[in-house]
Amino acid sequence: MSDNYNCVVFLGPTAVGKTSIGVGFAHHFNGEVISADSRQTYRHLDIGSGKDLSEYTINGKKIPYHLIDIIDLPAEYTVYNYQQDFYKAFKEIQNRDRLPVVIGGTGMYLDAIIRDYQLVNLPENKELHEQLENTPLEELAARLLKLQPDLHVMADLQEKDRVIKALEIIEAKKAGYDTTSASRPEIKPLIFGTTLPRPQLWQNISIRLKERLEEGMLDEVKAIHDSGISWERLEKLGLEYRYCSLFLQGKIASEQDLFDKLFIAIRQFAKRQETWFRMMEKKGVKITWLDAASKEERLSQAIKIFSLQQQQPFL
Repeated sequence: MSDNYNCVVFLGPTAVGKTSIGVGFAHHFNGEVISADSRQTYRHLDIGSGKDLSEYTINGKKIPYHLIDIIDLPAEYTVYNYQQDFYKAFKEIQNRDRLPVVIGGTGMYLDAIIRDYQLVNLPENKELHEQLENTPLEELAARLLKLQPDLHVMADLQEKDRVIKALEIIEAKKAGYDTTSASRPEIKPLIFGTTLPRPQLWQNISIRLKERLEEGMLDEVKAIHDSGISWERLEKLGLEYRYCSLFLQGKIASEQDLFDKLFIAIRQFAKRQETWFRMMEKKGVKITWLDAASKEERLSQAIKIFSLQQQQPFL
């Protein structure tokens, strides 16, 4: 394996074909997929989260995947949990001398592994957090520099969330709390972004939403609730699970109403995803955007770029 890149990431908004492209790429380079989707980690959230597990078999060959179906509701799965599980899966794939291929659209998950968020499982301290939130960034940055004069990543001082987190970690350590977390492997990702023109993206969202409703998404949500999961917990999952739960409680009048509300909500979500990826680029993350063509053409483009970047094929 060349030393240029040791990981490939496929990111983009919902309904652009990331799974198909990324799995095809993993198949071509004998890789294994790591999901970066916040809802696909949960068992039984199949139709609404778009797991599309049938796409992980190509020409009779099953492509291994990780961080899908690993936890049960009503448990909460956090960015910290994801980062730790990702590091473990990444190391295991590397030990098998295979290529980790990350596929997903959950911006915070992607950011946590690409920009190396310093996450720890901190004790809850609402009073400290509120105090830090209400303090100007300049004052927080000065306090952090005083406590950590050897701070290497000066750019962190420009992001209030990261400064607050660093100060919370320091305070937790002072209180004797164990803030150690899994060591980060060296991750050198080639990041592909894929999206579509808005009219085509909206059409894809509409088609996929109709298909999911026809496949029994409402029945899936009802079955999860009947198994003992509260409506409130389901609503917290957002989008399909939130609106289907509201419909099943009689809070949305008709299936057409459900479709209309969900269609608008998913479009808004896709816009927020694109905004997040632009923010990542502004903060120094290099994303190579694939041309808006067919999924097959985008896959071919990614294979060609990766092979040229590595200066040698994987096969």
